Amino acid sequence: MKILVVDDEPTIVETVSYNLRLENFETVSATTAEQCLDLARKENPDLVLLDVMLPSANGFEICRRLRQFSDVPVIMLTARAEETDRIVGLEIGADDYVTKPFSMRELMARVKSVLRRRTAQSSAAVVDTMIRVGNIIIDAPRHEVMRDGVPLELSRKEFELLHHFVKNMNRTISRESLLDEVWGKDMCVGERTVDVHVRWLREKIEEDPSMPKRLLTVRGVGYQFRYE
Repeated sequence: MKILVVDDEPTIVETVSYNLRLENFETVSATTAEQCLDLARKENPDLVLLDVMLPSANGFEICRRLRQFSDVPVIMLTARAEETDRIVGLEIGADDYVTKPFSMRELMARVKSVLRRRTAQSSAAVVDTMIRVGNIIIDAPRHEVMRDGVPLELSRKEFELLHHFVKNMNRTISRESLLDEVWGKDMCVGERTVDVHVRWLREKIEEDPSMPKRLLTVRGVGYQFRYE
């Protein structure tokens, strides 16, 4: 598997790349936003390790631009540990978030974990290609959702969250369970991340997000996607 390492600090690039090669990964590297996007197109990597604080553009913007043409897994590397930054990174399509300074052992574990999840998702059999819930249609293989025939712009995590809710229709799901099933058990995010994504999802699928009729809060427990 090939991993693209993006950081403007040569020491970090060299150290991370060396440790990845020890784990039998092939590596390519970039130090600017332009190099990153160019290599992502040309090399078709299996994963991108992306520094947030690049001089040419921040990692959030690079991730947004990556998502315009690729669904390659992205792990953000940053010295900023605020939860809001983690939420922003995950919302725009990042798969994980590692705070500097990090141990190589932790980083290698996260790389392998993200790649395992992607492999499992890719190999899972698709039972229903089209799922219809009232005026909402979910095309699972294409990761597309339409409401009243109009395509919805959902982030990857919003899509995965909606898909998980629909597969568990009319069941109450705890925030803890949603974190485990949608984000993964080894992700360092909290229950507030679930609440934020549910709010964003309601704004796209509910007629009145302030008075939801489908995606309901079950006080003290979690959420339920209801369809009668």
